[in-house]
Amino acid sequence: MRELIWPRFARSEPRENAVDYLRGLLSGQERKNSWTLSEQAGQAVPDRMQRLLSTTDWDPDAVRDDLRSYVVKHLGAAGGVLIVDETGFLKKGKRSAGVARQYSGTAGRIENSQIGVFLTYSSPAGRTFLDRELYLPKAWTDDRERCDAAGIPADRGFKTKPELAMDMLARALDAGVPARWVTGDAVYGQYYKLRKALEDRGVFYVLAVPMNQHVIAKTTGSVPGGEWRADELIAALPATAWRTRSAGNGSKGDRRYGWARARINGARDPDAEYWILARRSLTDPTDIAYYLTHGPKRVALADLARAAGARWAIEESFQTSKGQTGLDHYQVRQYTGWYRHITLSMLAHAFLTVTRSKKGANIQTTATSSL
Repeated sequence: MRELIWPRFARSEPRENAVDYLRGLLSGQERKNSWTLSEQAGQAVPDRMQRLLSTTDWDPDAVRDDLRSYVVKHLGAAGGVLIVDETGFLKKGKRSAGVARQYSGTAGRIENSQIGVFLTYSSPAGRTFLDRELYLPKAWTDDRERCDAAGIPADRGFKTKPELAMDMLARALDAGVPARWVTGDAVYGQYYKLRKALEDRGVFYVLAVPMNQHVIAKTTGSVPGGEWRADELIAALPATAWRTRSAGNGSKGDRRYGWARARINGARDPDAEYWILARRSLTDPTDIAYYLTHGPKRVALADLARAAGARWAIEESFQTSKGQTGLDHYQVRQYTGWYRHITLSMLAHAFLTVTRSKKGANIQTTATSSL
């Protein structure tokens, strides 16, 4: 890992600071901010760590690219899944870049927070982050003076969360990240331009949508063709359409649900297949989630279920990175500082994931010492 990031720093001091920062993120410290990481590195004051996040000359996007190459080298697989989602960072005050009263899934309510949109990669070898973008509400991008004070570049305009996700997916796919599927929740699934961009590239997806998503059903022996709501189309299927399939292993073992699907029209017919897919709880039949899918011809229901289930990989990555590599422990207000800390935390998480895939689960101390 040291050799991976050293070329990104022109001088020896920031190189060593970056390695010390990563060691601190991988340490057992309860809180991982500039003060505690400085103490971990034997520094009396946090000045060097704070400079690393603020004025030191290095490009977090270049390190992000190094992170992506590292993940592909060690975890890449032809059946890999790209997952998009966002997470909230609760903050006080009004000066932190992008902070606003907005819904945070982390808190489950509207809170004063920053929102980061992330791209995660999942394969049989492990799951970790590839990319990140800070969401900037219009209240920020419409206020140039406020943006200047937070160090937000003049060319950074407003983009929705799905648009930020599209940027990250395009970077990953352009870089040759091996992925068979893309998945995400309804924030991204109901955004037509994102789905079309993936279809134009021939990339398959299983993306969640609301129950009132409108689709055009193909005529079958079960249902007539035409426009349907997702929930009504699934409800029209016979009981025999439901099958129990696994969505993959979770923290409590195999996650099994009832699954059903109905054929719908799509832009790449007949070279691909389009389905409305439904996932139903085995204990509560009223608990149903819906997905739009674009997949290969003759795709098995089990393959769609596993792709849909891969979305939980990003929730696991959020949980482990916040608990183990300090993703949400930063105390920076500036735009550049956010990207620098988040990128280094993602890199630490990737290093931990790769080390775990090779040496087993109980390896955090080993990973820290081997950095």
